Amino acid sequence: MLKGKTILLGVTGSIAAYKSVELVRRLRDEGAQVKVVMTEAATRFVSTLTCEAVSNCGVGTNMFLNPFSHITLSEEAHLFIVAPATANTIAKFSCGIADNLLTALWLSYSGPAIIAPAMNWRMFENSITKMHINNLKKLGVTFVGPCVGSLACGEEERVGRLAEVPEIIEQASLLLSHKDFFGQKIVVTAGPTREHIDPVRFLSNRSSGKMGFAIARMALRRGAEVTIISGPTQEKPPPGAAFVSVESAREMEEAIELSIHNKHVLIMAAAVADFRPANPRKFKAKKEDIESLSLERTTDILRMVGQKKGNLIVVGFAAETGDAVEKAKEKLNKKNLDLIVVNDVSLKGAGFDVDTNIVTLIDRDGQLVNYPLMKKEEVANIILDKIRQIQHKQQS
Repeated sequence: MLKGKTILLGVTGSIAAYKSVELVRRLRDEGAQVKVVMTEAATRFVSTLTCEAVSNCGVGTNMFLNPFSHITLSEEAHLFIVAPATANTIAKFSCGIADNLLTALWLSYSGPAIIAPAMNWRMFENSITKMHINNLKKLGVTFVGPCVGSLACGEEERVGRLAEVPEIIEQASLLLSHKDFFGQKIVVTAGPTREHIDPVRFLSNRSSGKMGFAIARMALRRGAEVTIISGPTQEKPPPGAAFVSVESAREMEEAIELSIHNKHVLIMAAAVADFRPANPRKFKAKKEDIESLSLERTTDILRMVGQKKGNLIVVGFAAETGDAVEKAKEKLNKKNLDLIVVNDVSLKGAGFDVDTNIVTLIDRDGQLVNYPLMKKEEVANIILDKIRQIQHKQQS
């Protein structure tokens, strides 16, 4: 989403200024060009040399070295991020004060903007600061954070910490992405399910939920209204998504039935258990009492949805080993899917709990496309691109 974009990063005089170095690095990892502008106070916390090194670009600090820099920089930028933003600079932005390069640049800039405040909780909760923030929000500025946590002054669990870098990156991606799914409602399932043997033991699988959450993030960035239904996972729901936490296959089934009404797309990336203990125990069993387990099948949720999907586009996943493609083709037809995403989990980089995948997409017409190793977010966009193709075909 950020590849090829020029981003202005304003850094102000907060102790959190050191985090701006990591923000620059992460933005560049996403393919963006970053131009840093610092207030004089910011240079007391982070050197201009450091910012020049990580951005591979000159750093603006003095509006008089080039009297038109506040104009030329604003004309080149696709996005303006100010992180960290102090109460002082926020107030100047709100009042239109342009007494340094950063505030003058703010007045000349007319595109999307993000402000990530960082300050002591007393300053943040002051009614004057709140007034300035609300004023800027009314003007269309996006605010990220601040967060609750430990502050530089030593106070604990108070609001005022700079938002985490990934959260700022996510918001930047949301603002700059193409909204081709605007108005669409998408349900994404993710993670494993757990089927309890007793209160401390369960049957499960190795799914981390990374693929499903990547799809949810990309769909949000592209303008969709997203609901995530997830089994137990370490992944955090992206801001803006509705989140439903489930544990068992039965809970997953119930959540899907409640969620898919009036939706446009269901993407079943979850690894739902095929079997559960027929007689789960209410108390912890002794080892010698569990020499064998009686199992029963869980509901085939994908098949159930496929049989009564109507206009709902249903996408399934097939994590296979061996003859993965043929198994996936059979699954697609048997369960009446519009698209299936298949991967051989025995391949390096395509298994569980990794940030990459190697997939093959197969649609109802039998069109098959193989994709090389890539990040799961890239795979997610490829899946969403294919869904748009299917939708266009249905509408034509």
